[in-house]
Amino acid sequence: MSSTVLSPKGAVINRPSATSVGTIVWLGSEVMFFAALFAMYFSLRQNSPVIWLADTAKLNVPFALTNTIILVASSFTAQFGVFAAERLQPRATGKSPAKWGMAEWFLISYVLGAMFVAGQVWEYANLISEQVALNANSYGSAFYITTGFHALHVTGGLIAFLLVVGRTFATKKFGHKEATSAIVVSYYWHFVDVVWIGLFLIIYVLK
Repeated sequence: MSSTVLSPKGAVINRPSATSVGTIVWLGSEVMFFAALFAMYFSLRQNSPVIWLADTAKLNVPFALTNTIILVASSFTAQFGVFAAERLQPRATGKSPAKWGMAEWFLISYVLGAMFVAGQVWEYANLISEQVALNANSYGSAFYITTGFHALHVTGGLIAFLLVVGRTFATKKFGHKEATSAIVVSYYWHFVDVVWIGLFLIIYVLK
């Protein structure tokens, strides 16, 4: 969001929110972090093609695709929450989804995100039973480090959803400050979604 201020001559100036700009800059550093993880994955795969061939065969691609769809769906519900926040509508004004507020849409995103993390934990348990562990070989290290760091970022987003929703119920008046917080959280959530799509393509599709 942007803030409106008056210049010394009385002209209206629209400035981007400092919080939004700061978040975008921070996400830029996160892009570099995940770029390093991608580089590590490709480097290890280049040096261990036989291990990759054997262990990627144990991946449950249909399950991973379902989990990916769940996470992508959460990005859509988060955006609906942003639309409600931009209308300064923190909570539902009726039972119809068209009348839901930011809190309802964000809670749905939270549930979908939690399902995604639970799905990853289930996948980890199955892979470990197939002898694909973090310390088993280079593939195990690459797989768990890349997907694990992403899962931590998703968990951070889930906590942010709860904080924003809790703040919505705690505040007496939902204003532009609260709406900006919701929008900033959506930036972060869309970011982790895009990163996962990249991970899914590299790990599960281009394996």
